[in-house]
Amino acid sequence: MTSPDFSLELQHWTRGFFRVAGVDEAGRGAWAGPVTVAAVILPSTLAHAQFNDSKVLSAAERERLAAEVRRVAVAWAVEHAWPGEIDRLNILGATHAAASRAIARLQPKAQALVTDYLKLRTDLPILAPPKADALSLSVAAASILAKTERDALMTRLEDEYPGYGFVGHKGYGAPAHREALARLGVSEQHRRSYAPIARLLQEKLLDVKATKASAAEL
Repeated sequence: MTSPDFSLELQHWTRGFFRVAGVDEAGRGAWAGPVTVAAVILPSTLAHAQFNDSKVLSAAERERLAAEVRRVAVAWAVEHAWPGEIDRLNILGATHAAASRAIARLQPKAQALVTDYLKLRTDLPILAPPKADALSLSVAAASILAKTERDALMTRLEDEYPGYGFVGHKGYGAPAHREALARLGVSEQHRRSYAPIARLLQEKLLDVKATKASAAEL
């Protein structure tokens, strides 16, 4: 398997855009918690970087490399879109909104973008190929920051919402998460627009209506 490099960034550099931000997200498919987006500008002189798609790294490797990204980056920023925003905008709209916020926070500002298939509405030159986190060092760096920042948030949510097991499944639809939902119900951190959560809420509403109807007949 080939490792990410600066081939995509080079397409921008040769056109005179030297501050290229890689952009990636974590948590789009989760049922609970935020979708998290990171933007990272790496120096073009960076050599021998070990950044890679966060999905192929262990948790320990991600933590070590996240610290390295923050150390070497020209600029980096992380933004979250929480369930309320996701339910209002839909997951794609919320991901784009968080990405725009992260890019806007970069100092110095990005001159061009490479994203992992996020076709953002932007005036900046943009490349958005699929699986860019396995192709571009900048996007790989962003994927590492997004994943580690979101994982840390989900660990904190475990303390606020005990019993859901967020520290283990990170809000995804694992069997343990399904069991917790059946036992505890839907929390404020769940995405109500997602079909499994919407179905649980509908079932609860029907149960309440049935209970009221039974009580009225007594």
